[in-house]
Amino acid sequence: MKVIKAEAMGFCFGVRDAIDVADSIPNPDEVTIHGELVHNPVVLYELNESGFRIAAETNRDVPETDHVMITAHGISDHERERLTSAGKTLIDTTCPLVGRVHRAAKTFARQGYLVVVIGRPGHVEVRGIVEDLEDYAVVPDVDAVRFFAATHIGIVCQTTMPPDVVERVRQKISRQNPESLVRFIDTVCQPTRDRQIAVDRLANLVDIVVVVGGNNSNNTRQLVRRVQTAGKRAIHIESAADLRDYGFLGVSAVGLTAGTSTPDSVIDEVYSSLSSIKERRDAVLSTAS
Repeated sequence: MKVIKAEAMGFCFGVRDAIDVADSIPNPDEVTIHGELVHNPVVLYELNESGFRIAAETNRDVPETDHVMITAHGISDHERERLTSAGKTLIDTTCPLVGRVHRAAKTFARQGYLVVVIGRPGHVEVRGIVEDLEDYAVVPDVDAVRFFAATHIGIVCQTTMPPDVVERVRQKISRQNPESLVRFIDTVCQPTRDRQIAVDRLANLVDIVVVVGGNNSNNTRQLVRRVQTAGKRAIHIESAADLRDYGFLGVSAVGLTAGTSTPDSVIDEVYSSLSSIKERRDAVLSTAS
């Protein structure tokens, strides 16, 4: 049984930068993280053990600490104002590519466009984008596209949406609103593209793909979807311990990929576990022959 790694996987630069900032803070117990710094249970556990306070993403109570850390997912200007007005000092780790989505959406809004965000409703990144908008719609997929009573429509995307889904949604919005002026700014981030291209290639080489990432990580879910779309079995796990529930009998090649919120250490542990499974299977087959 071969174990093949995806060409691109794991932490993106935005997440890695956010983790580096957290690691550099001398007194974590004096900082509240505004939501999940990354959607990964291992990272969240380590942050909690370091002393950080972690507020729920939907919690709007004013944090007790003087310092509030903004995650890579970003927040709205409205939320920034609420926190700074309460006397909080912000430690901002917003990914610059997420910031680009905010700027594009606000530019459309100032120009009088209805802003349509192609993304997952309720996701922390999407909430941060739309909280600064008065007139907007969130469209997760082609089935949710409808006629919008607007003469001008401006489309942006959650950074982790699959480019193929974005393109189909964009085209259908134009078809459903033929009398509207439709403008589109592609804000899917390059790390997301790289990981999805890599998993497409990987799926062609293996029987099963193990996808490592948090259960609430949108980009990890999209990797799973792409494997399944390719007609291959996807096993979504959060850590190496989850592999105990899965069998690999009859499998000649296993692929390994991970979402952008998955640390290298977790990927390495999963790879080590898969390699151990490979060794045990190879030994059994050798004995049988």
